[in-house]
Amino acid sequence: MVLSQAPLPAISHHQMLVFLLQVGLLLGVAVLLGRLATRLRLPRVVGELSAGVLLGPSVFGNALPDLRDWLLPHDTAQMHLLSAVAQLGVLLLVGITGAHIDVGLLRRKSRVIGYVSVGSVLLPLALGVGLGFVMPESLMAPGAERGTFALFVGVAIAVSALPVIAKTLLDMDLLHRNVGQLIIGAAAVSDIVGWMLLSIVAAMATHGLQTGLVLESVAYLIAVLALTVLVARPVARKVLQYTDRSPQSDVSVAAIAVMILLSSAGTLALDMEPILGAFLCGIVISSLGVSARRSLDSMRTFVMSTLAPLFFATAGLQVDLSALARPTVLLAAVVTLLVATVAKFAGGYLGARMGRLDHGEGLAIGAGLNARGVVEIVIATVGLNLGVLTTATYTVVVLIAVVTSMMAPPFLRHATRSMPTTTAEHERQRELAGQSA
Repeated sequence: MVLSQAPLPAISHHQMLVFLLQVGLLLGVAVLLGRLATRLRLPRVVGELSAGVLLGPSVFGNALPDLRDWLLPHDTAQMHLLSAVAQLGVLLLVGITGAHIDVGLLRRKSRVIGYVSVGSVLLPLALGVGLGFVMPESLMAPGAERGTFALFVGVAIAVSALPVIAKTLLDMDLLHRNVGQLIIGAAAVSDIVGWMLLSIVAAMATHGLQTGLVLESVAYLIAVLALTVLVARPVARKVLQYTDRSPQSDVSVAAIAVMILLSSAGTLALDMEPILGAFLCGIVISSLGVSARRSLDSMRTFVMSTLAPLFFATAGLQVDLSALARPTVLLAAVVTLLVATVAKFAGGYLGARMGRLDHGEGLAIGAGLNARGVVEIVIATVGLNLGVLTTATYTVVVLIAVVTSMMAPPFLRHATRSMPTTTAEHERQRELAGQSA
């Protein structure tokens, strides 16, 4: 007997109309403000986030509330359409971020990078967790556990943002400098640790703060790392060797997208963040050589120009600047920004000095690692979606990401202006110029 199945209901005309208008408006404003930010010598992510803030409750919602409610309604199903596209964008973005990591650099500079990474991650993490424990309960989402909330705050403060840092160093012509290479290496380690901690904290937020659960999450994490090295890397090499023989160049790009999404699904199936799978997949692809990175660069253009701005604009929609009118939220924002900035700077500086770098290099490393941008925004989004952060706390965390990303260039410029350029740095600059050509 054959059982007939009723067809799935199609998306309504109104839902599709609103969805297309949402994507078009958010993307258009994000691209325009991103270009404006670049002209002002600011990271592009600052302008893209500002698009969502302008179209969110803070500005558009106050000026034209009826139009805003029609275009960006509180309807769950409607917003899930937009969120799904944004999530696809962030997974591919994080995969590309992982591909920026130079594993060879981490090996060559392991001692100094180790000191800098430990200092720039552990000190902000410890102070951030402590801050999370003393924040007012009104900043916690209803039902959230204090320990999980504190860990989320700690992780958000501890991370750096490799894409923003790399772009800043490139724009300032510092990527070829020794200090620039050390900043990139330490930021890479910070990103790796951040995504791993996020996966553990997200599991705790879902199932509660339990010792057994934490141990289980750590065991899953170790298993994921082992599978990445022993299984994912050989499989990815075979897949890309096969697709490279295709006369159609876009086959490798599609294969990379499939691997990133399947890796994300794999970590999600283990109750870990899909972002971790995407990030590890990016590292694997980057380690497979120039051909793999070239295919990834082909995808990068579309992701960075379309999907990433859409994600950041969507993230900005959740920011409610009116929350800062409440003295409790404003005080929390100021204190959190001070703790985040001082702790990251001090941790990076002390790590550099322990690695026997001089005072100027320590200042530059502390300044460079302070940019959080993309990574902190993703962590804040996860915390909001999991019901750990309130809209007010989310606003505070996103503002810190924006402000620290804006602070990094002038501080870096001041710290490096009197540094002499070595012969090795000149040679590396010529190599980078040759690669970009």
